[in-house]
Amino acid sequence: MFIYYFYLKTKQFHTSRVFPIRKKMYKSLAGIPLGLLLVFFALNQLVLFDGIVTYLVAALFIIVGVVTAVYNYNAFQHYKQFVDEEADLNKDLYEEALKKAKKN
Repeated sequence: MFIYYFYLKTKQFHTSRVFPIRKKMYKSLAGIPLGLLLVFFALNQLVLFDGIVTYLVAALFIIVGVVTAVYNYNAFQHYKQFVDEEADLNKDLYEEALKKAKKN
């Protein structure tokens, strides 16, 4: 889960500036495992420890984790539909950026 988060974050950082929607898509896709990590961490704490404070903190982590995962999933679904259109629109800009990078 944590490694998948870092994998997607590196994809976000390595995406060209010509594709801002693709960067947002990777950002939202990386938020899903981050939210799930919070949920699983809270469940782990519930199994390991007893006490009212543990239950309150775990409940808070579960709520925040689920909200984060659902929000980022919906954002991913929204951005995913525009990625191909963005690639077609910025095809010329991307090719120019590649030519400049090869010269330097």
